[in-house]
Amino acid sequence: MSVALIVSSFVSASRIGGGAQQYVLAAHRIDPVLAPTVLYGRSPASGGAGEVTAPEVLRRMLGDIEADAVFGDLDLVITGYFAAPAQVEIMAEVLGRIRASAARQPVVVVDPIMGDAPSGLYVRSDVSEAVTQRLVPLADWITPNLWELGRLTGRELADAPDALAACRALGRPALVTSVPVGPREIGLLFFDGKDHRLFSHPRLSRSPNGAGDLVTASFGAGLAEGLAPAAAAERAARVAAETVRTALEWRTTDLPIVALAERVANPTAVVRTTRL
Repeated sequence: MSVALIVSSFVSASRIGGGAQQYVLAAHRIDPVLAPTVLYGRSPASGGAGEVTAPEVLRRMLGDIEADAVFGDLDLVITGYFAAPAQVEIMAEVLGRIRASAARQPVVVVDPIMGDAPSGLYVRSDVSEAVTQRLVPLADWITPNLWELGRLTGRELADAPDALAACRALGRPALVTSVPVGPREIGLLFFDGKDHRLFSHPRLSRSPNGAGDLVTASFGAGLAEGLAPAAAAERAARVAAETVRTALEWRTTDLPIVALAERVANPTAVVRTTRL
């Protein structure tokens, strides 16, 4: 049995954050363990008011997960949204303990959630700095959106060549979301230091929130299953294309992850692959 630890947000009524990633991993028969950094009933983008998990509570929660010997069974760790620098520091310490105790080294995927275009930063600046300094260096893979990659590298990024140059400057294996590909497509840029590919699909009129969380979980699931990273990235792009398109067809404001569980694991959408 494969096991994954998710440390990110939980929103009861919206398919975003760690709560949504649980369903993605379950579709892949990966058992998810979620330690929430914040608790909301509805998305804050829709006006939801929630609670930040106090750092001492998050520490105890992760300590209890460790006490149940879960750390030694992990195949995958995903980190996402943090609300306080102290939470980030706790997670950095936990990653050290996981790697020290795990019988098999889990894949660590860090989604450096900080903000997005056009609104910019939507976490505290000290949280952004903590994620950059403490978690990004510990990651096996990072999954920033284009704006976040620009924040990590101090660059203005507009397209795939810009993103590739930024990845090279950062020097971390990355799957970059929300990369514009001409006027009609959107894509994921895959970069592992040697190989780099762009997986693109038609840009739709809107995209429900949570597509980045979906991509991160799908990509992480593929890595945990033993797929080659480029293959895991391509499947994640296909999952995003299929799920977003279906959400528009069904006129739902949330990604229909549970209803599409079989297609989340085995997407049928086609993406265009370009070698830059």
